[in-house]
Amino acid sequence: MARTNNVTELIISGLFQDPEVQRACFAVFLPMYLATVVGNGLIVLTVRVSKSLRSPMYFFLSHLSLVEISYSSTVVPKFITDLVSRIKTISLEGCVAQIFFFHLFGVAEIFLLTVMAYDRYVAICKPLHYTIIMSRPVCHRLAAASWLGGIIHSMVQILVTVQLPFCGPNVIDHYFCDLHPLFKLACTDTFVEGVIVLTNSGLISVFSFLLLVSSYIVILVNLRNHSAEGRRKALSTCASHVTVVVLFFGPAIFLYMRPPSTFTEDKLVAVFYTVVTPMLNPIIYTLRNAEVKIALKRLWGKKVNSGVE
Repeated sequence: MARTNNVTELIISGLFQDPEVQRACFAVFLPMYLATVVGNGLIVLTVRVSKSLRSPMYFFLSHLSLVEISYSSTVVPKFITDLVSRIKTISLEGCVAQIFFFHLFGVAEIFLLTVMAYDRYVAICKPLHYTIIMSRPVCHRLAAASWLGGIIHSMVQILVTVQLPFCGPNVIDHYFCDLHPLFKLACTDTFVEGVIVLTNSGLISVFSFLLLVSSYIVILVNLRNHSAEGRRKALSTCASHVTVVVLFFGPAIFLYMRPPSTFTEDKLVAVFYTVVTPMLNPIIYTLRNAEVKIALKRLWGKKVNSGVE
């Protein structure tokens, strides 16, 4: 670390203290995490092998699913293990690494959701130019920019964090490492660092959310000129995306736009966006998307037939 630290290991307080409740949480959250990995993994695999899912929308959906697996895996495996552990500890370096990857994948998801909204805007409002505007090289650049944006964001967060001295106490009041709970352990004033985090995390969430809302307002206005069938199909596609946006941005804005001086981490809200939302995304996209469901059936049909042979 950049400054001398007396603290090399942190104790994680966890979600609940009651052992019975912790075991119950283990029984609930382990299947949810497995469902997240399997569900999102199936979407990535299906998009990669299915010839019917070659449009930019599915290209970005596969990246979103990959981000969801990575985002959840940054926090949930350690969280689940701690539920059945007597002593919950993590090294200071491991805590900083968890913060880095957690914010990297979180912001990459924000940018991907924004790019997906832009894709829907072009598809609905500029259909004749869609294949030119959203060409394969453009899609690759937009996806790469989303990942790069997450990396840059996380590097800023970590550069702020590693400058802080930690000399005790060493109990982090959360079930995973995040910036505000860690700042409370620093033996110096963290007002400036809190403002930087507020600017870096909160404003990205707010501006991206406003951009998303603006995109869908324009889409809704343009849908008036479409046929009834065209409106139905467009709204069905957009509804899945809007649902995911609300589920992700709601907790993020609630947590990261609160002033650091009065911040009290809501662990249950954190559980929602680290455990529940990543699991729901593949369900939301497959239930409302006939093309994905058909591609999944074809994929499984091939596997079953090859197994029989």
